[in-house]
Amino acid sequence: MTNNISLSEIEKFDDFATDWWDANGRMKSLHDINPLRLEYIMQQTDLTGKRVLDVGCGGGILTEKIAQQAGATIGIDASAEMTAIARTHAKQSNLDILYIDTDIEHLTRFTQTGFDVILCMELLEHVPSYASVIAACKKALNPGGIVIFATINRNLMSFVLAVVCAEYVLGLLPKGTHDWASLIKPEELKQACSEAGLKQKNITGFSYNPITRNYYLCKNTMVNYLASFTAV
Repeated sequence: MTNNISLSEIEKFDDFATDWWDANGRMKSLHDINPLRLEYIMQQTDLTGKRVLDVGCGGGILTEKIAQQAGATIGIDASAEMTAIARTHAKQSNLDILYIDTDIEHLTRFTQTGFDVILCMELLEHVPSYASVIAACKKALNPGGIVIFATINRNLMSFVLAVVCAEYVLGLLPKGTHDWASLIKPEELKQACSEAGLKQKNITGFSYNPITRNYYLCKNTMVNYLASFTAV
């Protein structure tokens, strides 16, 4: 597969572009879970002095937090509109981040240097082949490096909570953000990573409390989960 990009998914997220850095706008949930994602990442690896790649970086909400910790940070996204927003905000924040308009499968066109940490947050469920993304991440990983994914389980509970409740009842995400059929079970992620030469280090769930409006890490991976992998 030479093109692992869904144009409809890019158009969907480009529509959110004007709200990307509005902490109370349509991307509010991304801002709210950002501290949790950073917490998990720093539990799994020390970012100090590391070369980090953020795959599917969007407008750079997580990328900027990573850049404040890491030695060098690169963000890539198939949407030129997203990377343009990310570059502008990074400049305003006085952060040295390289943003590239590409997908992970074609990253070698721009750099041959590998990465110590690769992050792939909420991307796998939005591409035609998540296995292709995983394999490309493995190829870009330095020896001893770590890859961290965040995605959503596929079951009845995730349909009710992550799609119906999150998008249509609570309004945590714009309607139509997720296609339930494209969600990924933890065992499917683990199998694809194993086939790519990656070994699971950790898997942790995270959830949302609608009363306190807080996100938190938990043992339950039935809906949202994060997982870290190292090279075999």
